[in-house]
Parts: sequence; structure tokens; C-alpha cells
Amino acid sequence: MQWTLVIPLKSLVRAKSRLTATAGDGQRPGLALAFAQDTVAAALACAAVRDVAVVTDDARAGRELSALGARIVADEPGTGLNAALTHAATAVRAARGKSPLAALNADLPALRPSELARVLDAAAEFPRAFLADAAAIGTTLLTAAPGRELRPAFGPDSRSRHLASGATELLLEAVDSVRRDVDTGDDLRTALALGVGSHTAAVTARLLITGQ
Repeated sequence: MQWTLVIPLKSLVRAKSRLTATAGDGQRPGLALAFAQDTVAAALACAAVRDVAVVTDDARAGRELSALGARIVADEPGTGLNAALTHAATAVRAARGKSPLAALNADLPALRPSELARVLDAAAEFPRAFLADAAAIGTTLLTAAPGRELRPAFGPDSRSRHLASGATELLLEAVDSVRRDVDTGDDLRTALALGVGSHTAAVTARLLITGQ
């Protein structure tokens, strides 16, 4: 099964506000973009992924991620993450028919294509499934089988919300790169220790951030 991934990305000037102490407001937008670039590049390199749609209204992000091969979908109706994902899922299904869909976080700079493939292959067994983040509180990936609605419930405590919605939690080992989203400086250092993509590596090198 080959999946279409939907990756939401808010305006870069508003993204990753909890990283301000680590990167500063001047560098934070570039860091958020680097996370998204490495996430998209790894997703497109995954054998289980057919294509990637990025949901954003940020012009700079749209240009850079389109150059990597992502399709850009406008962030409509502009009322939050779950509404944006639902809109994008509808747009993708209009073009792809009843294709399998997966919503993936944009802040997975250590993402490994092989680990993503393992998660998607496991998800193919269920109508809807999700992978919890490293803290086991949030969600980094939510899937919907062909013909099934995505029904995203991202936000605070999204792991519990997706469980309550009837989605199956994927309990997999050795997929740390798919769980490691980055919201804080400590998260970033952990991701750097795992090994991040080239875009994040370049930005963090300029900021003198290490994985130690």
C-alpha cells in the first residue's frame, strides 16, 4: 500500500514558539522551516509514500517545500490544525480517490524513511491508526485506510483523544525517529543525538546547538 501524507505547517513566524529560548525569534522561523524540509524529504524518500501534501499558507515554506516535491494545499478554513487537516484530506481524496491517508507532524527532523515505512505498513492493518509521540501524550502520525475519514483530533493530549475516537494505537519499537517531534530545546537536543536531516543540521550548526 502506498500512502499520501498530509503535513500541516503553520506560519513560520508563529511556529515553534517554545523554541524561542533556544533559537531566538530571529532564527526560529528558519529552524521551523528546516524541520519541515527534513520531514518532507524523508517522507518522500520512504518506499511506502506515494506523495506528500503540505497544508500551509506560508509563502516561503510553500516555495521551499514545493521545490522538494511536495504539493501545497491552502490552509483552509483557517480555524485550526484539525480543520486544516480535514480540508487537506478532502482535497487529496478529490484528486486521488479513496487513497490511504496519513497526517504527519512537520517537526520530525530526525525522521528515517525506513522507520516511517514500518509504521505505515503496520497502520495498513487498521481502518484508522495512530502513533503516539515520545512523551506518550501527543500524536505524531494518524492514518486512515482507503475510504475511511481521517477524523483528526490533534492538540493537547491527542493520544487520549485519538484513542477515544476509535483509532488503534500502534505499539511499535525501534521507530524513535517517527515519535521524536521537536517542541523544546531538550527535544531538539534529543533529535540531534538521533541524527537529523541536512537542513536542520545546517541551521543548528549556525546556532551552536549540539546533541550532547
